Amino acid sequence: MPHTNRGFTLIEIAIVLVVIGLLLGGVLKGQELITGAKVRNLIAQQDGIKAAFFGFQDRFRAIPGDYTAASSNINCTGGCPDGNGNGRIEKGSGGAPHEEIYLWAHLTGAGFLNGNYSATSGVASVTDENTPKSPYGAHLEFSHDGIYGTGTPGTPSALKHNLKTGHLIPVEILAEIDRKIDDGRPDSGTFQFSAYAPAGATAPDHAACVDSGTPTSWKVNGGETNCGGASLF
Repeated sequence: MPHTNRGFTLIEIAIVLVVIGLLLGGVLKGQELITGAKVRNLIAQQDGIKAAFFGFQDRFRAIPGDYTAASSNINCTGGCPDGNGNGRIEKGSGGAPHEEIYLWAHLTGAGFLNGNYSATSGVASVTDENTPKSPYGAHLEFSHDGIYGTGTPGTPSALKHNLKTGHLIPVEILAEIDRKIDDGRPDSGTFQFSAYAPAGATAPDHAACVDSGTPTSWKVNGGETNCGGASLF
């Protein structure tokens, strides 16, 4: 009896296509859930630090990092360095205190943030021991500067207290955060793009993360993974 080749029937092909569709749908849904969790984690981290900042202000009538009596009134690991009390969290230069680093020791020493961050008087380098990180592994920064929106260290925006997410964050994550908590635009509102990165790291590029237009928008189709944001106070 001659051998005949038997192909797949239309029903079998349809079943395979349905299974493939279900698998792809599950993968996409899983990715959506993971992205949503990362967005919520970043928002929760920013909100927790904001609450700690204002709680510290309410108790001590001073700004964390800038507090002049921290060494006397807060029990930090290794001691609490004092700020200069000028009402701004500033990055030290010319021997001035690095209050953006002191801040984390003040907040954790006073019990407003979980963790155990230590800083000594004169410390100038951001490390894992003195500064927390975002879920993406980048150090955060809270300071009074203009490194947000279109502002850079050389040409800053208006100086304001702001809490930066750190770099290494995918642009689509920042866009989703902005949509959830602000106006969805990287150069306006209370949540904006930030070019901040610690010393030695590659700073986010405004052109890679932001679509120039009127108004500007997050460049969500560019696939850029080294972006950053800042919550303005």
